[in-house]
Amino acid sequence: MKKKYTISIFTEHFIGILNQITIIFTRRGVNIDGFTASESKDDGIYRMIIVVHTDEAQVVQLVKQIERIIDVIKAFYYVDEEVVYQELALYKLPVTSLDPSLEKVIRQFNAHIISAEKDFVVIELTGHKEDTQALLEILKDFDLLEFARSGRVAIAKPMQTIDKYL
Repeated sequence: MKKKYTISIFTEHFIGILNQITIIFTRRGVNIDGFTASESKDDGIYRMIIVVHTDEAQVVQLVKQIERIIDVIKAFYYVDEEVVYQELALYKLPVTSLDPSLEKVIRQFNAHIISAEKDFVVIELTGHKEDTQALLEILKDFDLLEFARSGRVAIAKPMQTIDKYL
């Protein structure tokens, strides 16, 4: 049965590591639904978060193959219930769209205006994809100019740390 998995990969920071990892997904015909990379708490160690929609057997094989890459320290996979996660979305609207009904929508979603320029405002919302998508659909009626959403940022609930693999 297919479902959403979050793969967390800890690597050393070398040129080409991302390419080596994405080739594994391409060869297996698995589409990447979301991707985020950042530093980890440990100096010189980077973390990639990849979201896929597949079955467990396939995600197990993906993780095993990813761990065979020399610069990969460790990879884990989780279902949504095993991670705390968020995404960030930015929405750019013309200043002319600002009215009481838009302000009500912004408050309803706990979004924030993070930039007010002469011609436009930028609204930020942090939440799950369903939340950011719902706000996107509403803001289309307010002459939305641009939209950008980050990949998933996630931390596992199980008390596993990378420390024992270093």
